[in-house]
Amino acid sequence: MTFNLSRTLILQRLADGQFHSGEVLGQELGLSRAAISKHIKGLCELGLDIFSVTGKGYRLAKPLTLLEHSKISQMLPQMPQTQINVQNVIDSTNQFIKDMKLAPSNGYVCLAEAQTAGRGRRGRTWVSPYGASIYMSMYWSFPGGYQAINGLSLVIGIAVVNALQKLSVKGAMLKWPNDVYIQGKKLAGILVEAEGQMGAACNCILGVGLNIDLPDNGITIDQPWTDLKQATGLQINRNLLAATLIDELIKTLNTFEVEGLKPFVNQWTELDYFYDKPVELLIGKNVLLGKVKGINHDGALLLEREGIIESFHGGEISVRPA
Repeated sequence: MTFNLSRTLILQRLADGQFHSGEVLGQELGLSRAAISKHIKGLCELGLDIFSVTGKGYRLAKPLTLLEHSKISQMLPQMPQTQINVQNVIDSTNQFIKDMKLAPSNGYVCLAEAQTAGRGRRGRTWVSPYGASIYMSMYWSFPGGYQAINGLSLVIGIAVVNALQKLSVKGAMLKWPNDVYIQGKKLAGILVEAEGQMGAACNCILGVGLNIDLPDNGITIDQPWTDLKQATGLQINRNLLAATLIDELIKTLNTFEVEGLKPFVNQWTELDYFYDKPVELLIGKNVLLGKVKGINHDGALLLEREGIIESFHGGEISVRPA
């Protein structure tokens, strides 16, 4: 039995939130109690909160819904043009797709229970404790090349909000260019990694990290954050959320590939958390003050400064409240 498989099987038994003795776990899995103890320690290092009580055994601090390929597939409204690959612990879902020897088909999805090197925009680390969020990447190739993907991260944000609304999550908003906010705090982030040559297709890996129920302790994030449990009190099944996200992303990307950003501009404006609010725009070491006025036809941020509206594209630009 492989190391990862042993941990997965242990977690499947602990997922109900009840006590399970190390002796019984060892008998069921053909492992020594010492091996069970070692695996439990390793699971704790992945961010899981597991109690150990003499005479009772091991118990998760709260029940855990593990991702299951079969359940996600069954929950999709119809079988879309996608292949779903559910991983246990990997470096990052974006990297998993990037390392594939053959390019997958459009809509290919990689999901993971945890990431050891999850990444966000501008080289930041994406905190990825085990089973606490959705860590997902989707592959999509655009025949129109780089010019065909202007505003891509914006429409992915819209797809995420649409998926949340379908699951009765209210109040989710968007922050240019790649964050989903709720109650003024970051709920989800988007990372688009694109490769291609001039005159050729642009191959994109679209990463989404969405906080569901992060551990109470040990989380260090460099900005105000929240998760679905804190913000809404809802208990949303992770498999259902993954399926709903996949469905919305595929529908959105099919439209975007044909029509571009234009059909989405008005909805973006409606969901813009900073619309008509004063902000600081950080461009390298420079700080510009202005009022957000939405986006233009190619996804650039519109900023009003001294009565003049200027446009700014992504890259090393960040927005924060003034």
